[in-house]
Amino acid sequence: MATKVILITGALTGIGRAVALAFAREGNAQIQLASEIHALGAEAEFIYADVRNEDDAVERFGRLDVAVNNAGTEGSPEPIVNQTEDSYRSMFESNVLGTVLSLKHEVRVMTTQGRGSIITISSTFGHKPFAGASIYVASKHAVEGLTLSVALEAAASGVRVNVVAPGPIQTGMLDRFLGGSEENKAGVASTVPLKRVGTVEEIASTVLFFVSDSASFITGGVLSVDGGVSSA
Repeated sequence: MATKVILITGALTGIGRAVALAFAREGNAQIQLASEIHALGAEAEFIYADVRNEDDAVERFGRLDVAVNNAGTEGSPEPIVNQTEDSYRSMFESNVLGTVLSLKHEVRVMTTQGRGSIITISSTFGHKPFAGASIYVASKHAVEGLTLSVALEAAASGVRVNVVAPGPIQTGMLDRFLGGSEENKAGVASTVPLKRVGTVEEIASTVLFFVSDSASFITGGVLSVDGGVSSA
């Protein structure tokens, strides 16, 4: 593909970092973060921004070809009786409001261009329940419904909007979610039909597919990358 301008939120660690490096290796990116990407020969710039704050919207390269909305938090996985207004507010501001504001400005730019591809990173919990993580689950359900509705709004302008929904992936977030316990991780892996957790590279390759010409007729889709958990 020709060089593209790509925005990735939450790109310093985990899935976001893997996606950024995958784009750089493909030779497609002027990406808004800076780390090893320069060593791979792609132009990159890191911009500190809070996705919850509309005033932090940044225009740098004059156009936007691809956006990957990855920023979010797992919060504190606790039963509902232990949740507070503050824990709810923090979760929804990061996961939902952050996605709302990202989509708002991405769609604004892309509809003017008449082209573009947006991927929101959700979770298996965006369409399945999970005991002990009700607020997180609710936020990811909201993110999926939001993104799919925006897909319908943007379609007539030639902008594609899709969701990638990872299952258990080896990241710092998963370690925090499971309390850093290898025993807990093994227990989670045993519930996955493929009997393992996934890798960030597997999510990154899925994102690359979604923004490629091979997926040019796909919009409003949710692709679960979870080893079969969604079907179990």
